[in-house]
Amino acid sequence: MASASPPEGSAPATMRTVTTSVPARLDRLPWSRWHWMIVIGLGTVWILDGLEVTIVGNVAGRLAEEGSGLDITAAQVTGIAAALYVAGACSGALFFGWLTDRYGRKKLFMVTLVVYLGATAMTALSFESWWFFLFRFLTGFGIGGEYAAINSAIDELIPSLYRGRVDLIINGSYWLGAIGGALLSVVMLDTDIFPQNLGWRLSFALGVVLGLVILLVRRHVPESPRWQFIHGQEQDAEELVSSVERRIEEEKGERLPPPAGEITIQQRKSIGFGLIARTVFGRYPRRAFLGLSLFIGQAFLYNAITFGFGTILTTFFDVPTGHTGYYFAVIAAGNFLGPLLLGKLFDTAGRRIMISSTYLLSGALLFVTAWLFDRGSLTATTMTVCWCVVLFFASAGASSAYLTVSEVFPMETRAMAIAFFYALGTAAGGISGPLIFAELTESGVVGDTALAFRIGAALMCAAGLVAAFLAVKAERRSLEDIAEPLSVAKPAATSGSD
Repeated sequence: MASASPPEGSAPATMRTVTTSVPARLDRLPWSRWHWMIVIGLGTVWILDGLEVTIVGNVAGRLAEEGSGLDITAAQVTGIAAALYVAGACSGALFFGWLTDRYGRKKLFMVTLVVYLGATAMTALSFESWWFFLFRFLTGFGIGGEYAAINSAIDELIPSLYRGRVDLIINGSYWLGAIGGALLSVVMLDTDIFPQNLGWRLSFALGVVLGLVILLVRRHVPESPRWQFIHGQEQDAEELVSSVERRIEEEKGERLPPPAGEITIQQRKSIGFGLIARTVFGRYPRRAFLGLSLFIGQAFLYNAITFGFGTILTTFFDVPTGHTGYYFAVIAAGNFLGPLLLGKLFDTAGRRIMISSTYLLSGALLFVTAWLFDRGSLTATTMTVCWCVVLFFASAGASSAYLTVSEVFPMETRAMAIAFFYALGTAAGGISGPLIFAELTESGVVGDTALAFRIGAALMCAAGLVAAFLAVKAERRSLEDIAEPLSVAKPAATSGSD
């Protein structure tokens, strides 16, 4: 139960001091159907993201062909359009991240999905390159907001015992969509089935239809009780957690154990940018450096190299544009299996050993791939096998970057911290990367593409070394124990700064 005592005077509800056991009650819940509803409602949008981004990568060659309905080159699709998508995602993460911390997780993960779906629908109607570029930016704007709002909600609703694996698998579900997008592109690019200027449009339209279904499911996902009790809605938080407890006790047929403790906080309406910056960089500088390193490494690898895989196949191995989807489906499967099979180890073996090892292994294996590619030892099939192995580890590492920044900073700054590190890291690797890589692959010189591989490998290895020294022991710990909320009325002796 929560108790509240108003301060002197007639202060509004958002300024009361509240003692609550809500975090401990959420963390001691066993896995249940209610948690599956959270996973499905929030996690399935990554499937859509993977579907849509993969389609763009695989249709790049088709869009550049005469008769596609667009006057655009493949390099513009994988270079300019990809960079604009990432720029939009960075902007959307910062904009919606601030709104998420201020107005709540639920409102924003509904709004961002609507923005994302609307922009995707408009992409399907592209008639000029500028229209395609504009709505690639706006699609990214929506998905950037999704990253901030959804990762905040996931970490605050999932029990600490399962938080690592669930976060990784949800972020990794992107690759289920990538598999679907790759195989879908094979059908949609078959001119025996659809006209040259129609198939790629229908691919985007299908994503919109699936997104509308997700929007209906997401209506049932609740607001984060952790956000509610800090923002003057402690009664709503109590009622929500109590209803979930009753539902789980009925499902399991047994009483839940008592919560481990309480927390006393001073409620507040919002957190200013100045306080967020001082907290992230002043109080937790090593965690900030860790988050930035992880995001830059994975952003360059994925945004600059992986999403140009279709162009590599057509340029260096003469794979027809209509067949690249088969190859991409294979590496997408490797990407999904990584978080799925390794996720539990992040909660058992621990964050530090798993984050550092997945980054270092993927970087080392990519160096080997670059060497084999440079000496002409690979075919389209063996190149795909190499990438599949590299990305099995890289995907788990990349997902752990989102997990890290969403759990190692105070609750009041969580969405903005996710947004900031996503935006800064992705801008560094995801905007410059596609532009550089598109230029390198378009040259048709093997050595240029091998150089891009080596740069990505070096950045992954560097991030792995940073994680080996700075990763936080967050496994099976409550979020409030990992990083004490800024609103805590009495500082706890067990937490603090770096």
